[in-house]
Amino acid sequence: MSCIYTLMASPVGVLTLVARNEHLAAVLWENERENRVRLGALQRDDEHPLLQETARQLGEYFAGSRQRFDLLLDFTGTDFQREVWSALLTIPFGETRSYGEIARQIGKPQAVRAVGAANGRNPISIVAPCHRVIGASGRLTGFAGGLPAKQLLLKLEGGQAVQSGAL
Repeated sequence: MSCIYTLMASPVGVLTLVARNEHLAAVLWENERENRVRLGALQRDDEHPLLQETARQLGEYFAGSRQRFDLLLDFTGTDFQREVWSALLTIPFGETRSYGEIARQIGKPQAVRAVGAANGRNPISIVAPCHRVIGASGRLTGFAGGLPAKQLLLKLEGGQAVQSGAL
């Protein structure tokens, strides 16, 4: 099944927004690692209503006026990955969780590394806030968008203003 995409400039670089039918399938980073997210054929459509709405909501998020997204999501992955990605959606704006906390939340306390791997393959970055997951020590750990982007997103959610093009 082919997907529709558009590009969006943001404070964390150019994002690729991807829809599958009427659901958001991915928010990809400018320097996306090949095959991190498998989507199939992509066709550009800058007028797709869902992608326009996604860009509007992300714009509000970056401007500091939106804390929650209201979009239909299409998580494509294993059952375990979808379980982890669903857990990401429960992390409140401005808060963080450790990989261990997510593992315990989904009832698999020994699966900390697997949670980390699933988090790293989250296809719907920012909307499904994988940037809110940090190491047990409180340190920032790997992030598909890069640690500077993760730090910027966490700073934005901490109430500190972010200027456009702030990377």
